[in-house]
Amino acid sequence: MTVAEIPSPVLTAAAWRGDKLMEGQDWIYELSDVQVAELETLGKRFLDADPDLRFVQAEEYPLGACADAVKSWREDVDFGRGFVLVRGLRSDQYSDALSSAIYYVLGLHMGDAIRQNEMGDLLDHVYATSDKTMDDPTAKSSKVRDKLVYHSDSSDIVSLMCLRGAKEGGLSCLVSGAEIYNEILRRRPDLAHLLLEPFHWDWRRQDQEAPSDTYTSPVVSVEEGVFSMYAGSLYIVTAQNYPGVPKLTEDQLEVLRLFDEITYEPGMAIAMDFRPGDIQWLSNYAALHSRTEFQDYPEPQRKRHLLRLWLSSKTNRPVVQGFGKNGVVQHRAEHREGKEHPDARFSIRTMSVPRLLS
Repeated sequence: MTVAEIPSPVLTAAAWRGDKLMEGQDWIYELSDVQVAELETLGKRFLDADPDLRFVQAEEYPLGACADAVKSWREDVDFGRGFVLVRGLRSDQYSDALSSAIYYVLGLHMGDAIRQNEMGDLLDHVYATSDKTMDDPTAKSSKVRDKLVYHSDSSDIVSLMCLRGAKEGGLSCLVSGAEIYNEILRRRPDLAHLLLEPFHWDWRRQDQEAPSDTYTSPVVSVEEGVFSMYAGSLYIVTAQNYPGVPKLTEDQLEVLRLFDEITYEPGMAIAMDFRPGDIQWLSNYAALHSRTEFQDYPEPQRKRHLLRLWLSSKTNRPVVQGFGKNGVVQHRAEHREGKEHPDARFSIRTMSVPRLLS
């Protein structure tokens, strides 16, 4: 690929700086009382029915007051700035099961759930059950209090719902992948093409039960004029430890170093503090996310607790074949080996309780 063939700077709403976004609040959607009431009613009906999470369909829980809002969120996430924070639900007044039910219903309308691990979990919990830090290769990012580096998750859309916030810290931080790419073009256009070439990623580090050590994906996709990014240099670097993985070149290491340097520059990211009931919808292809270190309350029932969904998008964002983990993730109704994991759970009532993993 020549310099002339490298995709041009991204000039859409997906290219933003956090310090500019923080000057306004158009990235926050406030639910009305009517919309909250509708979602509470649907959540209660979902909880009473307790359907199999693998097969229940959005059409079984139709939206009225929230229909246009959900459509606008999908457009913002896939073809706008890449994220939206929805505020107004009252998870501090609900049972965790009801919060989970409301959240899953909205997830059905935002996309199609995919499995988040080899046990088949369609709803996961970000809840610290370990004192490990992320320099421990066995640490699970959703089960520790340590800060996280910027990365993409394994789906088109990743979403978090806050049940309870931290005693201190735990800010959710987002940065625009398109703006990082634009900065690389400005500073090192000779290296930008490397981001469109496949890298090996550490699958085992992300899931100990993964069926392979690595998978491959480029960092950048430009398909039908739509820019997408899948990033997280940690997993590219740790994939180097497996036999048979080609060693990174000096230029590849340099573009990854520059990528990380730009990501953490002042003003690039936006940081938000989750309130109970907040839901963040985020395109993994538009924005990278991280978290600051946090301190928990000592009581288990007061610990920072977020719910997480991974979704395939309903808006069919075009990406190059095999981008991200599209080639290896499992749809919610599918399992890898012809039978479900012995610890699989597909009831909203059971899945509203976190697994005590460390």
